[in-house]
Amino acid sequence: MGNVVFFKRGERKMEDILEVAKYFLTREAMKHKKLQKLCYYAQALYLAIYKTRLMDTDFEAWVHGPVSPRLYTRYRDWGGLTITGLQSRPHFKDNNIIIFLNKVYGLYGDYTADELEKMTHFEEPWKEARGNLAGDVPCKNVISDTSMQEYYGNRLGV
Repeated sequence: MGNVVFFKRGERKMEDILEVAKYFLTREAMKHKKLQKLCYYAQALYLAIYKTRLMDTDFEAWVHGPVSPRLYTRYRDWGGLTITGLQSRPHFKDNNIIIFLNKVYGLYGDYTADELEKMTHFEEPWKEARGNLAGDVPCKNVISDTSMQEYYGNRLGV
């Protein structure tokens, strides 16, 4: 992935995952699974680059990849349908977040939900959180911030 610089480091408050999700949904209508993975990668890359969380949420190592329970609760009624019809724009505490999220979407937005799921299954943070569990066994183990920061930091070269 090479060296990627999004914007200057600085003190900031965490963003709400529902606002980050809303941002991705303004880019395209998508299935819940893809939305989960885009939010996960946003959190992971932010941790790698800025050594702090982007959002106020944990991601758990579910069967279909990383899932934020809070985001799941918000969009679970969509099931496997494409989430459409959002009218409002997201509100961020830091306006530079849009620049960062544009970069994340540029890296991962062209992938399907299934491709993103498969990618996370080959990456250490999800595998580490699941341990020796079989792929089809339910799991709610939290994917650690440290694991995401180190793994994606190494991939980015930061």
